Amino acid sequence: MAETVIDEVVRLDGVCRHYTVGDETVKALDGVSFSISKGGYWAIMGPSGSGKSTLLNILGCLDRPTAGAYWLNGENTASMTDNALSDHRLKNLGFVFQSFHLIPQLTVLENIEMPMFYLGVPPGERRRRAQALAERVGMAHRLRHLPAELSGGQRQRVAVARSLANDPAVLLADEPTGNLDSATSVQIMQLFQELYEQGKTIIVVTHEPDIAEYAKSRIVVKDGRIQSYTP
Repeated sequence: MAETVIDEVVRLDGVCRHYTVGDETVKALDGVSFSISKGGYWAIMGPSGSGKSTLLNILGCLDRPTAGAYWLNGENTASMTDNALSDHRLKNLGFVFQSFHLIPQLTVLENIEMPMFYLGVPPGERRRRAQALAERVGMAHRLRHLPAELSGGQRQRVAVARSLANDPAVLLADEPTGNLDSATSVQIMQLFQELYEQGKTIIVVTHEPDIAEYAKSRIVVKDGRIQSYTP
């Protein structure tokens, strides 16, 4: 049993997230419990309004549960101060978004370096690691280019490299192919597959069944609850 606990990188116990809208209480999440082991590749699915975006915000430490507990990499985030939670997020999570969220004024290399800057990594080490990550995602030939000079697929590759800069315990991807054409989507998902095979824990939130097919496990959310959980 002890080995199972150590192997868990994500664990939610009875997580609720309720909002008050006028006189009404909206139960965006209502008693969600599940765990994810290190090295897993999960897809979280659900229709619009199902609660999957709220769940993503909880998993990403961008929001806090109204009730219940969320353990990330062995620590209960519910007991953390805002500053401690931000620090825990920076050290343990990598994010890939549908809209890339690259800083337009920074080059490819500088965008990849950004998380390491906030972690206090020395400049020389930041540069070396960012170059290695760019190579890893096939962007070593575009280091001096700005995001506006890249295609959508190239921007997403840079975003993936940046998400890996802090060597996160979990890589969270929110509709990572939503702004990409079909061929480019396949390339990005193949990149996620390579990262999974290298041992990364990946959670992809998507409404697209063909994207979810790349994952090895699946959670379906409906009306704020887990409808199905397939490890």
